[in-house]
Amino acid sequence: MEISFLYTRKRSEFGRPCCFSDQAAVLNADIPPDPGLAGGFVPRDPVHASVQHSAEMSEHEVNTDRVKVQSRGVNHVEGGWPKDVNPREADQIARFRKKLEKDEHYINVITQLGTLMEHCVKQNNAIDIYEEYFEEEEMIEVEIEPPSAKTINAIRDPNTAKRTATRLSWCPNASKKLAVAYSILEFQQSKKDMSLDSYIWDLENSSRPEMVLKPPSPLVTLEYNPKDSFVLVGGCYNGQMAYWDTRKGQLPVEVSPVEVSHRDPVYGTIWLQSKTGTDCFSASTDGQVLWWDVRKLSMPTEKLVLDISRKGTLKNALGAVALEFESTLPTKFMVGTEQGIVILCNRKAKTPSEKITCTYSGHHGPVYALSRNPMYPKIFLTVGDWTARIWSEDAKESAIMWTKYHSAYLTDGCWSPVRPAVFLTTRSDGTLDIWDFLFKQNDPFLSLKVCDEPLSSLRVQDNGCIVGCGSKVGTVSVMEISSVLCTLQRNEKNLVNAMFERETRREKILEARHREMRLKERTRSETRVMEMEEAPAESPQEVFARTQKEFLEVIQAELQRKAQAEAQQLHGKVPKENIQVPEEESQEPEEESQGPKEESHKPKEKEGKEDAAKEE
Repeated sequence: MEISFLYTRKRSEFGRPCCFSDQAAVLNADIPPDPGLAGGFVPRDPVHASVQHSAEMSEHEVNTDRVKVQSRGVNHVEGGWPKDVNPREADQIARFRKKLEKDEHYINVITQLGTLMEHCVKQNNAIDIYEEYFEEEEMIEVEIEPPSAKTINAIRDPNTAKRTATRLSWCPNASKKLAVAYSILEFQQSKKDMSLDSYIWDLENSSRPEMVLKPPSPLVTLEYNPKDSFVLVGGCYNGQMAYWDTRKGQLPVEVSPVEVSHRDPVYGTIWLQSKTGTDCFSASTDGQVLWWDVRKLSMPTEKLVLDISRKGTLKNALGAVALEFESTLPTKFMVGTEQGIVILCNRKAKTPSEKITCTYSGHHGPVYALSRNPMYPKIFLTVGDWTARIWSEDAKESAIMWTKYHSAYLTDGCWSPVRPAVFLTTRSDGTLDIWDFLFKQNDPFLSLKVCDEPLSSLRVQDNGCIVGCGSKVGTVSVMEISSVLCTLQRNEKNLVNAMFERETRREKILEARHREMRLKERTRSETRVMEMEEAPAESPQEVFARTQKEFLEVIQAELQRKAQAEAQQLHGKVPKENIQVPEEESQEPEEESQGPKEESHKPKEKEGKEDAAKEE
């Protein structure tokens, strides 16, 4: 906890200049003349003296201009596109290329440019103009430094009724601003006087929020617009959508009507890549995914019902808890459900059956977090129940990697934006785990006890060095992790890619084997069913007779087994009557072995009676 003190003092009481005053002269020493010393002086004769009538003067002056040094850089971006084509949108680029290829002059221009390009390419035989001279500085090895993290700030909910920090969002331009959504997700614990406000915090001045957001209902999710740092969109507990422009005040600019909004709390909201930068979509536990234009929230632009039976009925829809969208895959998005199933959807499909592409099932409870790898979009991370799992889109039946089962429930997780092998998870016991599966796969690379309360939300800044964790009582802990966890290692991309490909290949082989075994089992069961159908129907008397016969056979087999076991126990004890010896010589041994003889030589009838008694 940081406490700030302000000390006040008048300007006239410190830094005062020195003041000098006039006073009488003070005589420190008086030496009278001594005439006796006159004899020691030798007069100089002649004496030459020169006199110059003009005064000797010297002047030196240097006046140079001040040099101002300023560091500047050049950002090279992709150019040459028309103004109406956004190079970040894959659909627009594809349409423009198709239109250009249909032009009549396209082939002629390409032919003319081909000779010029060939000449430029051949110049590389003499000198490589694209040679990278500072390649080794990009991949910095920091293996010596041990992993660590330190708390640099702690932000607490200013309200007396403590609420859960359900969502964090970093400002895209100002790295020191953090938007936090507060709400109580347990309906039984909500109070009448509970505050509905959420806040935008400035980490440099965390004693009070920089701005207060006043929604119509407590915010469950809140997201900054990546193209406009003044615009935010939020999903409310009552299912409504609202968006703010911080330049226009605390109240939302527009709120969606209740009748066209979600029926349950909005757990996921993501901005889409578009020309206007005003498109977003949301997901809720009511089983719907709605697309919105924040300029007109009166009606959603599109709707999808999460019915995996592909019938589009809201009754059979699965509740959505997590939402994922990657701008490099503009037509795909993923939804994590309460039932532990991840649904891969295609936004451009026309019918509901085509929009749900496939499903992934592997968790025993809700999927609380869903995140694609920033460098390998086909690899995604899911967090639910007591484990975190890494999936590949190509392997649909099982995850390619997973963590161990923890003693505490996992609540959130995400990938590191700078390192493809690092991901972070939070637990309900207040622990933050940072995993680096290139270094260690069975245990976290770093475990940090953040607080005693359960952690509810997690968000990493774009530079990968600052991590924000929200707790159930509304405390947001901002931590800075060491450089070994946020600096790309040498050859890390190649190693991670090789590991993902190897694990995906292994899962595909196991899936094929499992599919073959299931096919054999299905064929065997079908054959057994056919045999039972072909067999003639038995009467009740026949069934009773067959059952009685099988029962008696089992009893007889059990009696034979026990008789064989007793015979093996008595094997090796030879009776003395069977040995022919003289009576005098065998008299003493017979008396000594009288007890064993009586025990070992029992009539067979007696054995049968004992067996029957045992069976009864």
